[in-house]
Amino acid sequence: MSSQTMSATGLVNRVSAQVSGSTASGRKLSLGKQLLLQAILLLVAFTVLFPLLWVVSLSLDPRNISRPTELRLIPPGASVRAYTAVIERPTNNKISFAGLAFNSLKLAAGTSVASVLIGVLAAYSFSRFRFRGREVLMLSVLTVLMLPAIATLPALYVLLNRVQFLNPQTGKMLFNLRDSLLGVGFAMTSGLLPFAIWNLKGFLDTIPRELEEAAIIDGASPNQVFIRIILPLAVPALAVTAFLGFMSGWTEFAISWQFLNQVKDHTLMMELYNMIGQYADNTPWSKFAAMSILVALPVSAVYLALQKYIVGGLTVGGVKG
Repeated sequence: MSSQTMSATGLVNRVSAQVSGSTASGRKLSLGKQLLLQAILLLVAFTVLFPLLWVVSLSLDPRNISRPTELRLIPPGASVRAYTAVIERPTNNKISFAGLAFNSLKLAAGTSVASVLIGVLAAYSFSRFRFRGREVLMLSVLTVLMLPAIATLPALYVLLNRVQFLNPQTGKMLFNLRDSLLGVGFAMTSGLLPFAIWNLKGFLDTIPRELEEAAIIDGASPNQVFIRIILPLAVPALAVTAFLGFMSGWTEFAISWQFLNQVKDHTLMMELYNMIGQYADNTPWSKFAAMSILVALPVSAVYLALQKYIVGGLTVGGVKG
């Protein structure tokens, strides 16, 4: 088990022991300290849950008020009409919630898979091989990682806009890479790769080389070592990188808003922004809250699906036996 996992586990154990009325050494806490700890935990829980409760309450409010000014956990006449309206058609644009979700899913899943596949290959090369220009390339990756993503928009716009296919007879535009989900995916992948490479490289450095040497002695080829030894041990880091890539793609707005012109390519975040009226005076807040919850649910589901890989350490016992 890694030192980070052990320290995190120890911290959780100490906090749990203190809340239950005893310290790690078994000494009982006084009633005053227990009440203080409980009050702090309740305050933290309230601070985290209050905005969520407000959004849920607002999504159930059938009055469709112009400005939310109060919190009622169960508003008068609570209903799910806002959810049904959003699922049918979020805005006046001719695209359904299912179409928006499919576009966002394609963008999120595609960028996540691409960044992990390319990132783990590059990270393994940086971690295991010594070649000319290695330090310069790693410094370049770190430099790009430090740049704000929005700063690359003009260059990406011009670059991707050059990839066009015209009808030779009519001169009509058949395909423009910039004005497509594929182009947005390329732009997003370029922004996700520096973090993926840096994050995966740091994790691969912790995997003992003796495991690879033992596999080679047993007759394994380099590809077999990478696929059967390295990748299974790197699952926690791959899961974290994949989840962050998926979350970035699912919630991406700036690039899509600047690149995409066709309604059929719109994503959930674009239509969520389209629901905001001028100066927010005529925003349908109930529908806005309902759509916000529907947009957040898939990310939560992906996190829960990958939680055991994110939290767990699959390298336990990797150097034993």
